[in-house]
Amino acid sequence: MTTPRSSSQPPAKLAVVTGGTRNIGLAIAEALGGLGYRLILVYRADAEQAASAVGRLAALGMTVRASRADVTAEEDVRRLFDNVRDTEGRLDLLVNNVGDFLFKPLPDTTLVEWEGVLRSNLTSAFLCTKASLPMLRERGGQVISIASMHADTLRAVPNTLPYAVAKTGLVLLTKSLAKSEGPYGVRVNAVCPGYVVSSVAPHIDASAIPCGRPADPAEIAHVVRFLASDDASYVTGAIINVHGGALL
Repeated sequence: MTTPRSSSQPPAKLAVVTGGTRNIGLAIAEALGGLGYRLILVYRADAEQAASAVGRLAALGMTVRASRADVTAEEDVRRLFDNVRDTEGRLDLLVNNVGDFLFKPLPDTTLVEWEGVLRSNLTSAFLCTKASLPMLRERGGQVISIASMHADTLRAVPNTLPYAVAKTGLVLLTKSLAKSEGPYGVRVNAVCPGYVVSSVAPHIDASAIPCGRPADPAEIAHVVRFLASDDASYVTGAIINVHGGALL
């Protein structure tokens, strides 16, 4: 799938997208591929879905491969980024997109569910960002995390407590790293989607959305594409809400 290059032509930038084989993650990968990034799509279990995503993007002329890893497991994350360094020799962008959602009242939420949602949404970002920073510092790279529209405003949403706590933590991780990594040339930003059409939430009540509809995953990806482009070279520590006015 790799386009032949002359010895004088530098390799294209490389992006790793966690949860990159479906929904928002796949839309982000397609948008980044359109910018010329080479792509590694990280998935946990569904090899068939991963193969389908790779095939779809390769058919568009993009250089892409999938890599299986549980990004909540430190050893898997270490292997993932060791492989990136060994095979690609560089990393320019990490997109922390993976994250499970749970809608359940707190009294009914088990400790396993609580810890699982936090690990999926927040610990995964911590592990992947920590592992990728040495390579990102070498390139003046970027981290872009996908949070949630309620995360930066501290708005309460019933029955989503572990998810809300995790996404709020992701916003704080973004702001803190933007300060600490700026001197190394690394930019760190977050995108906070509102209601998005996906296979896990196909039916959404649009009555509370001023734009009158939920977002298409591509509309979230467009914002990620801007942050990943040279047009956003002076943007770091930004928390960009993409919610169609739902929190106005």
